[in-house]
Amino acid sequence: MKIFKQIFNFYINSSIHVALSCYFLVRMTQHMFHISFDEAIANFVFFGTVVGYNFVKYDALARAKKLQMRTELKIIALFSFFAFLLVGFYFFQLQRITQIVAVAFLSVTLLYTLPFFPNRKNARNWAGIKIYIVALCWVGVTLGLPILNAEIAITSDFYLKCIQRFILIFVLVLIFEIIDLANDDPHLKTVPQQIGIKRTKLLGILLLIPFYFLEFLKSNFDKKQLIINLILVALISLFLLFANEKRSRYYAAFWVESIPIIWWLLLVSF
Repeated sequence: MKIFKQIFNFYINSSIHVALSCYFLVRMTQHMFHISFDEAIANFVFFGTVVGYNFVKYDALARAKKLQMRTELKIIALFSFFAFLLVGFYFFQLQRITQIVAVAFLSVTLLYTLPFFPNRKNARNWAGIKIYIVALCWVGVTLGLPILNAEIAITSDFYLKCIQRFILIFVLVLIFEIIDLANDDPHLKTVPQQIGIKRTKLLGILLLIPFYFLEFLKSNFDKKQLIINLILVALISLFLLFANEKRSRYYAAFWVESIPIIWWLLLVSF
């Protein structure tokens, strides 16, 4: 049982789980826009997420010398190094425009983590902005990059999906912010810090309404997708309603981050 827990913790702490969420959002994008499976972009996003998230999570602590290199962290560092090599391998298989945009998102990740400006904190600590940076990056990486790499024409459906995807990630981050409320620095001005938990939950529920009904505005919406999205909205609503500061870290780090994976499994099931 102890070994299983160690493996599971490594799975979460090494960002494999969140990387799978990004991977399956790419697969959702490919399905929605009828793009044949592109292994290069899907794997680039997967390994890029591993590298990016591990960098964001552990870099600041390592530089502040608050992070002891336990065995697990050494393995995570080694795993991240090999993931970085694979990111480079798949990067050179992408279209030139995709590479340029991918580098732009890398720059945002660095800005999010590293304090580039004198006497300034990194973007992660800029008051009230964290949730928007995270949502925009997820939209760009899981929706924008696959579309660019497939050389699909940009239509109104793309913009509708961008709004939809932004709302989805925004609401999921709200759940994280509720759970982290007791530990977050008050100067971060997260949504729950500014409007309270009850209003944050209400905001999340209200945002799920346009998330669902935007599907009707597509040029040729799929009835099956409407059913799948309705199940998804109900599931996210439950996670949102039951979120509180006393929930274990697995509530968000595993279950909430499983939402994109569940979304894909629902699609496959239907």
